[in-house]
Amino acid sequence: MELVLTSLLFFALVATAIAIALVRRLFAVVMLAGVFSLLAAMLFVLMDAVDVAFTEAAVGAGISTVLMLGTIALTARSEKQPASYSLVPLVIVVLTGLVLIYGTLDMPNFGSPDAPVQQHVGPDYIRKTPEDIHVPNVVTAVLASYRGYDTLGEVTVVFTAGLGVILLISGLGRRPRRRKREED
Repeated sequence: MELVLTSLLFFALVATAIAIALVRRLFAVVMLAGVFSLLAAMLFVLMDAVDVAFTEAAVGAGISTVLMLGTIALTARSEKQPASYSLVPLVIVVLTGLVLIYGTLDMPNFGSPDAPVQQHVGPDYIRKTPEDIHVPNVVTAVLASYRGYDTLGEVTVVFTAGLGVILLISGLGRRPRRRKREED
């Protein structure tokens, strides 16, 4: 069942990416990009990367969507038609994709207990976490205790990005100019 759900999410991501490339209305592109980020967050949850899913949902679907909508409010509503089309970007993307696929050929199967990542510190965390930290969930213990500073840094980045969005939306940068115009 998990494989079916993962496959459906992956194909939904591909379909959303294709739709983003084909649509000319910028509002639709922004909404599809938000959908893409939410689908990616769901895929990360299925892969047991809850911290990455949280960051993707907050930054990718939330803050980025708000920033792009604000940008659209200040610019045109649709993309201008290009004067001519070039195959160079398509060739670069295809070559990059092929190199990335080639780079994954030596990787162990996803979730394989024989993978090097499963042989190093993972078993130690699983064995020692209940004794050291007294938290039943190993992922929570690793994020909150073992990697506490890293998690604090991630939360700080998300908070700073949110604060920046609030400042941009509030028009804080435009206020002094309005006052100067009113005084003149």
